[in-house]
Amino acid sequence: MMQRRTLLRAGAAFGGLATTGLPAFAQATGNVTLWSGFPVGGGLGDQVARPLIEQMRGKYPQPFIYDAKPGASGRIAAEFVKRAAPDGNTLYGCPSTVMTLHPHVFKKLPYDTLADFVPIAGLCSYTAVFTAGPGLPAEIRTVADYLKWARANPAQANYGVPATGSSLHLAGAMLGKQSGVDMQAVPYKGGAPLLTDLRGGQIPVSFNVVSEVLPHIRAGTLRALAVCAPTRWKALPETPTLTELGYKDVAFVDWLAWYGPAGIPAARVNAINAAVNEALDSNAMQEVFAKIGLESLRVTPEGLGTMVRENHAFWGRVVKTTGFKPED
Repeated sequence: MMQRRTLLRAGAAFGGLATTGLPAFAQATGNVTLWSGFPVGGGLGDQVARPLIEQMRGKYPQPFIYDAKPGASGRIAAEFVKRAAPDGNTLYGCPSTVMTLHPHVFKKLPYDTLADFVPIAGLCSYTAVFTAGPGLPAEIRTVADYLKWARANPAQANYGVPATGSSLHLAGAMLGKQSGVDMQAVPYKGGAPLLTDLRGGQIPVSFNVVSEVLPHIRAGTLRALAVCAPTRWKALPETPTLTELGYKDVAFVDWLAWYGPAGIPAARVNAINAAVNEALDSNAMQEVFAKIGLESLRVTPEGLGTMVRENHAFWGRVVKTTGFKPED
């Protein structure tokens, strides 16, 4: 049985941080716990956080623990971290949408994502892929082909998404609105069951996180019709963006990042950020990103904060435009 907790010791080496002028770390004690809001065991957060923490050995004076409080699309863990002491020992690792999209798709949140959390470090960015499986006729190879087929077969113009109100759900809603095609979202309970049905032909197309479908696209069992990033994605250089196909409003990139409860001293925030950025530069992390189609996100806490605010405003406009009704 997979352990629910993974203890990855960062080592006792303090020398690398001593040169940064942060003497407060001489009194740093205890573990730093990184909380995930999703089940432990192979998800995108696990795929990045575990090797990253391993690469942080010797670059931060405290041990790191990776643990999870899954449920409510990450909201349980977010509320827990919000209420934690702002000492830098309790962090939250999550997709950007928890901070930027959730405020617009849930009626009530027990926290303010812009006020109750401090951005600490970016990890990586990723895009969504408009993906076709064997349930779509093999001759359909482009978005234009799909939209033509969907107009002729309205009862089959369904697209799978891993969750209602996700960025992937709204990507399809935006494409449908811009193209004038009535595309109906079919929500699943996560990316794994969606991928099973896509590969089995039960759903013709879907919007997926790139890491989930990249191996199958490379193997030729699924085909990428377009990506949602504003520019072509390194892992799929031959795949056009929806923007270049004329659907300008379907342009976004999500990311993984670490946050903490508001009030963490700036010195602690900057030290964690520096350790993360150094680890991101390692060959091991570059190999992880290349394998699963992610892009390293090396950013300052201030830069991450700007990204959060801008993305928060973007999703607010999208939700209003698509007419999505916030959930309870």
